[in-house]
Amino acid sequence: MQKIKNYINGQLIAPVAGEYLDNYEAATGKVYSLIPQSNGADLELAVSAAEAAQKNWAEMPAEERSNLLLKLAEAIDAASDELARAEAIDNGKPIAFARAVDSYRSAANIRFFANAATQFASESHSMGAVGVNYTLREPIGIVGCISPWNLPLYLFTWKIAPALATGNCVIAKPSEITPMTAYIFSKLCIEVGLPQGVLNILHGTGPSIGGPMVEHPKIKAISFTGGSATGKHIASVAAPLLKKTSLELGGKNPTLVFADCDFDSTVSEVARAAFSNQGQICLCGSRIYVERPIYEKFKQAFVDKIQKLQIGDPLDETTQHGALVSKSHMEKVLSYIQLAQDEGGKILCGGNKVSVAGRCEAGYFVAPTVIEGLPLNCRTNQEEIFGPVCTLQPFDTDEQAIELANGTEYGLATSVWSNNIKRCHRLSRELDFGIVWLNTWLLRDLRTPFGGVKSSGMGREGGHEAMRFFTEPKNVCVKY
Repeated sequence: MQKIKNYINGQLIAPVAGEYLDNYEAATGKVYSLIPQSNGADLELAVSAAEAAQKNWAEMPAEERSNLLLKLAEAIDAASDELARAEAIDNGKPIAFARAVDSYRSAANIRFFANAATQFASESHSMGAVGVNYTLREPIGIVGCISPWNLPLYLFTWKIAPALATGNCVIAKPSEITPMTAYIFSKLCIEVGLPQGVLNILHGTGPSIGGPMVEHPKIKAISFTGGSATGKHIASVAAPLLKKTSLELGGKNPTLVFADCDFDSTVSEVARAAFSNQGQICLCGSRIYVERPIYEKFKQAFVDKIQKLQIGDPLDETTQHGALVSKSHMEKVLSYIQLAQDEGGKILCGGNKVSVAGRCEAGYFVAPTVIEGLPLNCRTNQEEIFGPVCTLQPFDTDEQAIELANGTEYGLATSVWSNNIKRCHRLSRELDFGIVWLNTWLLRDLRTPFGGVKSSGMGREGGHEAMRFFTEPKNVCVKY
């Protein structure tokens, strides 16, 4: 039985207390490795290592930091197949998806911020003949990064890359449900010669290590991606400590389909938006609103498309829809499907656990599920399910579409599908979301601000937003 190790001070080490958690393969339901259950003692080792490394890392020329990170991006590229396989086993996602999305984007994150390290600039403000002000952007110091299980290495690197690029030392906690790629990443850090203590990776649960990270007085900032309830708790703990926080939280994202859309491509893209990664992406469009003149036509084409998705072993290259991440999450998703029926919803397809023959017969598979006939105010349409479940509902006017879209506590992302460009731009201003996609979904430019409003979080990631978050501005005023 493989034992994952923590990465502290440039070395792979066992947890101080010698305690481990079971790590399950999502497609089989079987334990295949053990995860450190880290605690405060492991955290103190990591903090000490980061403290010792901080000054040299912060003062290292940006070009040198950039070169080290570029080497790390190259190492991720070289290990792409290994990382994709690990994600498929740990998370249950199809290996082809893991290779094209997770592995690719993990390297892209590191490479993007490695280049940004040499281009990040600050401001100056002239006072004419009197003098000048200029702004220094300095590293915060030791920062904590806590990442989720749905896109494990993808979102792990999305956090640590800007933190490292701006000269901070990082203590990172990947999800205990999907730890394997972070462990492989630890080995890549050793391979490329990342200085000791610059990055420390601690495995374990939220209560055992995530909470202590948020509370630790020497960790000056927390970047967290995960559920809204956990994010609100982190905010309540961090605020009295005056600790900088970035919270990228949940979503209950609407998709607005108008009668003048490009029908065939819209059906395909809306299906992708609803069920990519088994619906386990915070950006997935799980509330689909369709203009009434094409509602019936869209419903039939959409359901036909979904029913053709190939459900199977995540390690099979032809699989399009894999397993959910854990037994408890599968049970949660199935409970919401039952709730939808209790609330009066009609299941158009799916709605059931799926048994995949062979080695995956005990895996956590749920058929992609489409439901209609539910009002906006029902729990199914208000609460984040985070699985392969979406609802369909018709609308009649632009105003009704906006009201439906904005009608939850969440405000992460939305997509609008219409060839009326005036409508698209007008709705973009009226939709209460951090991200609006027009006739596309999940088309990403890493320079843009990423994040949501309302219960979907606070702060922004990406581009200069991330670089600014991980630095403190200092104004210097010079009188001539």
